[in-house]
Amino acid sequence: MAKTRFVKIEDAVGMSLAHDMTQIVPATGYKGARYRKGQILAPDDLPVLRSMGKERISILELEEGDVHEDDAAARLAFRLAGEGIAAGLPVEGKVSLNAVWNGLLAYDEEILHTINSDPGWAAAALPDRVPVKKGELVAGIRIIPLVMREEQVLRGENAAGPMAVLPFVPLKTCLVTTGKELAEGRVRDVFAGKLKKKLSVYGSALMDHVIVGDGEAEIAGAISGFLERGAELVIATGGMSVDPDDRTGEAIASIAGEVRFRGVPVMPGAHLMLALKDGARIVGAPACVAHDEWTSLDLLLNRLFAGLIPSEAEVRRWGAGGLCRRCRECSYPNCAFAAR
Repeated sequence: MAKTRFVKIEDAVGMSLAHDMTQIVPATGYKGARYRKGQILAPDDLPVLRSMGKERISILELEEGDVHEDDAAARLAFRLAGEGIAAGLPVEGKVSLNAVWNGLLAYDEEILHTINSDPGWAAAALPDRVPVKKGELVAGIRIIPLVMREEQVLRGENAAGPMAVLPFVPLKTCLVTTGKELAEGRVRDVFAGKLKKKLSVYGSALMDHVIVGDGEAEIAGAISGFLERGAELVIATGGMSVDPDDRTGEAIASIAGEVRFRGVPVMPGAHLMLALKDGARIVGAPACVAHDEWTSLDLLLNRLFAGLIPSEAEVRRWGAGGLCRRCRECSYPNCAFAAR
């Protein structure tokens, strides 16, 4: 294994540093690596080292099969940085992974658990399936020891798999608002305006909007009409409960090629439905989307605009964390509710 020996700074002039050395400047709040691994110390560096409280520095002597912390961190980062993720340079055994574009973070959580089962590694990330912005820190790697053995690094590399930020892709989106009271003008629709704002996050816009009554045939006709015009996503709101007069779900099922799921363990928004028709997505959104800011619909939209079609098995696991706390100061999507 590697050996460390201490050398007086005066005797270290001309030697190559084996690791980064951090400098803290309380007056400015600065904290960072003042000296980098491999840097050759010069006589002019002695006053700086003394100001950092250094009288001696450690010189690391690596043996065959030893891997320095920076090299180990860089190797693991290379394996984790998949599509839409950029890995920074290693600093003091740490590497940051940042989003290259706006999108949905996606990875297998078991990969991190396997890597972290070795106490020499520390890999942390934002929750899987959360929306992130370009440049945002999505994961970080830290090496606990100063040196790792080659076989230990290889185990981490073999356990790793690429994380990704799936880019949001605009979809031709149409909205069908159901309800006799809305169709007759007795109640004003408020969801269309909210949906336009939500779509803008994905770089998309509302292609068209129609308000119909509660009849199954007219709801199905409105959806079919949008599909014939090339809509890639049709959202139908209202009429999704188990009340006999609520026919939106049946209207969707009557024209869909596949009903992927109907009902999710998320509140608000348990009566959410997703169906597919010739590559298009048809969503049945419960009435709560009109008055609740964040619902199960938002969790679904994140996936659909990232090109993911959730399965029944996936949505059945949304329950843990799927209860919105309706915080006084909302932090969505930086919350457990968004991480379903």
